[in-house]
Amino acid sequence: MLHLLKKTGLALCLASTFLACPALAQQPSSSKVSIQELENRLEYPWGMAFLPNNQGILITERPGRLRLWTAQSGLSAPVSGVPKIFNRGQGGLLDVTLAPDFATSRHVYLSFAEEDNTGKAGTSVGYGRLSEDMKKLENFQVIFRQEPRLSTGIHFGSRLVFDDNGYLFIALGENNQRHTAQELDKLQGKIVRLLPDGRIPKDNPFFNVPGVRPEIWSYGHRNQQGAALNPWTRQLWTHEHGPRGGDEINIPEPGKNYGWPVITHGINYSGTPIPEAAGTHAQGMEQPVYYWKVSPAISGMAFYDSNRFPEWKHSLFIGALVGQRLIRLVVDGNKITAEENLLEDRNERIRDVRVGPDGHVYVLTDSNRGALLKISP
Repeated sequence: MLHLLKKTGLALCLASTFLACPALAQQPSSSKVSIQELENRLEYPWGMAFLPNNQGILITERPGRLRLWTAQSGLSAPVSGVPKIFNRGQGGLLDVTLAPDFATSRHVYLSFAEEDNTGKAGTSVGYGRLSEDMKKLENFQVIFRQEPRLSTGIHFGSRLVFDDNGYLFIALGENNQRHTAQELDKLQGKIVRLLPDGRIPKDNPFFNVPGVRPEIWSYGHRNQQGAALNPWTRQLWTHEHGPRGGDEINIPEPGKNYGWPVITHGINYSGTPIPEAAGTHAQGMEQPVYYWKVSPAISGMAFYDSNRFPEWKHSLFIGALVGQRLIRLVVDGNKITAEENLLEDRNERIRDVRVGPDGHVYVLTDSNRGALLKISP
């Protein structure tokens, strides 16, 4: 087992009631990967979205720029019409995704840190229409603001995912205000679920519950920087940073509590216990599907369901910032059965990972000379 732990880079395993310890699972065969560097002039890129019909990739840069990369023309000048952002610490322009009806609406959704008149910030989401020449976002309007604003520059989250019914899920951080993740009158440390125009669905779990924000889908989250729709179950999966240890993957269900900061597999960065923590389990709080005892600092998430590379079928790819690697997890139903580390020799922070329409895995590295990489076995 020790050999397996060292070989896979696993620092631990979780065992929820339905998941065997992944350290006991069979390791996937070692993969050498082919890496093509498509671009290396990005300043702290954060998220990306593939335009249809091979029109290129929209990429956000945290300082506040939206770019278009195409194989024919390379990196564009900044797309105009992006909202004013709070560019401090971990704040800035964050995720990007296309509306389900992009083919007709041309709506592009952005998440970003936004400041109020007190100097505090939170995560906001809005959309604009991408012009036909793809040089500007027209009529950008904000449809969601995280309230209250509590961040001075950290733990904004955030990732954006549309499900099959067209609902928009927003995975949010708790602004480093731990207690707020358990407070249902606040939007910190939550997943919220909205209609594409920002209206709140009436079947949300807390709709019309007095004293509770009706946007909330699930709560008790820390700093969520990965979210994706599982292509085999059609469920939303998310992941979040633990403190020192305890990065975790969840399958958030409506109205459920995922525990932060009352339960955690991590400790403070100083080495002391989390003050509010009661341990790793508590009644009425959900266990993660998977977790790491030593935090890779995970960011970005993409399921692999392409026929292009059969050896990667039923994989979940996750980037690691501090861990400086691309993590491949083998998925079997709602279980993670094995883990493999890729790109370790590049020594680069991985901010986002997506699967392109061509079946290749695309990665953004997190630096002031960030790169867009195209990965294949």
